[in-house]
Amino acid sequence: MSPAPEETGRLPRGGGVSIAYRRRPGKGPTVVFLGGFRSDMTGTKAAALDAHCAARGQSFLRFDYQGHGQSDGAFEDGTIGLWAEDAVAAIDALTTGALVLVGSSMGGWIMLEAALARPDRVRALVGIAAAPDFTEDLIWDRLDAPARHALETDGRILETSGYDGTRFAITRALIEDGRRRLTLRAPIAFSGPVRLLHGQRDPDVPWERSLRLAERLDSADVRCVLVKDGDHRLSRPADLDLLVRCVDDVLA
Repeated sequence: MSPAPEETGRLPRGGGVSIAYRRRPGKGPTVVFLGGFRSDMTGTKAAALDAHCAARGQSFLRFDYQGHGQSDGAFEDGTIGLWAEDAVAAIDALTTGALVLVGSSMGGWIMLEAALARPDRVRALVGIAAAPDFTEDLIWDRLDAPARHALETDGRILETSGYDGTRFAITRALIEDGRRRLTLRAPIAFSGPVRLLHGQRDPDVPWERSLRLAERLDSADVRCVLVKDGDHRLSRPADLDLLVRCVDDVLA
């Protein structure tokens, strides 16, 4: 039996802004992919999950936050709160029934926000180099005094991507909003199955962050899988195979 065709569309978010999405109908629970900081829904992991869900007839949703990929809006205007609202809006408008959330890097923080916002629907979580609280612990705490002063007085500083060399803005609004949403400082009220994948050669998000997240979650069914030679992206064929096996595990 051939997989259901993928649907593409745009979800209005107010003010003339819309976010782009791709949705594949199928059986529940719906798997929802939540991308990372400055990434988009066409990446290797999202595409691999779509192909896997298509093969097993599983419902699947991926989308771009505002300021990312094919969606409207400026990246510089985004915050964790805004992007979490995009996620919840996409879930509410484009899915029904139970959900499994898969969050990559920043998407690991967004999946926690979404799970706490819709506790009656989110049944399981899968994190890939999950980065809750990264704005405070991995950006602000690593800035020197001149950079902090510039951020506070000018409202933005420019950083250079270690992946493609492009310049992008870190804003005071991003840091301040993230500070109001810090997740790892207290227990996290989620009791469903959780699988956390992390490469131990990740230069961006230390693998210990997944262990800290595991400690904070209320759930007793939490497993961390460390890939000794894995980087931040975990996009090699063996990494993708591990990812889909974790998704199958929580779907079961």
